[in-house]
Amino acid sequence: MTLTFKEPNEQQRWYAVDDGVMGGQSHSQFSVVGGEGRFHGEVSLENGGGFASVRREPDDFEPALASAKGISLTVRGDGRTYQLRLKSTSLGDASAYRVKFTPSIDTWETLHFPWEAFEAVRRGTLLTDVPPIEPANITQVGFLIADRTAGPFCLQVASIDALPQHQ
Repeated sequence: MTLTFKEPNEQQRWYAVDDGVMGGQSHSQFSVVGGEGRFHGEVSLENGGGFASVRREPDDFEPALASAKGISLTVRGDGRTYQLRLKSTSLGDASAYRVKFTPSIDTWETLHFPWEAFEAVRRGTLLTDVPPIEPANITQVGFLIADRTAGPFCLQVASIDALPQHQ
């Protein structure tokens, strides 16, 4: 699995799931600009909100991820903490496996996340009685911001890759 943002139609494969689902006022979108993906918008803490997220439409990542040891991201940040979220058939629809990261500001970097770094969550609550992540069951990738800070954000993404076993 290698997701890059060279094709303009990649933007249509991403959609927002923000705190408006529970009355919040945060908003986000995913744009493809100049060969990079951008998860951007504004987090609002009004009306019990405080999160914004985007997801890529479900896909069959199994061939690439089954033999991988994790996922790597090439990203540039804005000083805020984000989550890479993976949906899996091993968990219920409202749950995901996540890893938190705070990318460098103004510098591209590649972050490596082995499967062991991911934890299962449901609406922000850590799940303990669930199976560890099974790469072959991953159906969707996405990003979320929920750092309890109101204001604009922008995460730039150059690529999302399977982390090969030999790294």
